[in-house]
Amino acid sequence: MNKMPEKRGQKENLVNYTDWYNFVYEISRYYMSKAEKTRQFIVEKTAPIFNKKGYAGTSISDMTEATGLTKGSIYGNFANKDEVALAAFDHNVKKVIALIRAEMEKKKTIREKLLVYAEVYNNPHGFPDGGCPILNTAVESDDTHDALKKKVADIILSWKDLIISLLRQGIENKEFKEIADAEQTALSIIATIEGGIMIARVTGRPHYRKQVLDHVEKMIRALK
Repeated sequence: MNKMPEKRGQKENLVNYTDWYNFVYEISRYYMSKAEKTRQFIVEKTAPIFNKKGYAGTSISDMTEATGLTKGSIYGNFANKDEVALAAFDHNVKKVIALIRAEMEKKKTIREKLLVYAEVYNNPHGFPDGGCPILNTAVESDDTHDALKKKVADIILSWKDLIISLLRQGIENKEFKEIADAEQTALSIIATIEGGIMIARVTGRPHYRKQVLDHVEKMIRALK
């Protein structure tokens, strides 16, 4: 198996992406109302905290400290902590999706686009503080927060559907032959990525993530 060479400018490319993301964000802020800007500010400042500490672990004191706003100011813009947490999750996930999409747009073939998952998750520069928001929120919300659990489920299903769509495009383009079960292949890729991240984090051995993501790369390169 020919291992995908590490690109010298990979980290720099992701830094450039971050600069572009910030530029687009600043342009969008220009057209926001004052209330919208305040809401966005609160989300932006609290999103890393929710991603690292989780819903239960994030207190109102954490939010006021991060924003410099009072409890009344925060809840004057959001109905409650749940609403802030849901908006923070959306913010974190959008950053990851935009990062992956930006890298995919640089690729020509479907296989190269699929390999972006292994590349980005193996080199998560540009991810929200705290790592993958899908894994972080899934672990906590399973039995504790139905609304967050639904958001995570919707994101995973959308991710699965996107991979299936890419696989079908690959078949149409004659890159791959008929794939027996595209859904199974998509779910296997997702489960392997998220499982690898979880194992590396729980064991405190970051190299496990690389080992697992190298396997994801092999899975994708093995598609015929």
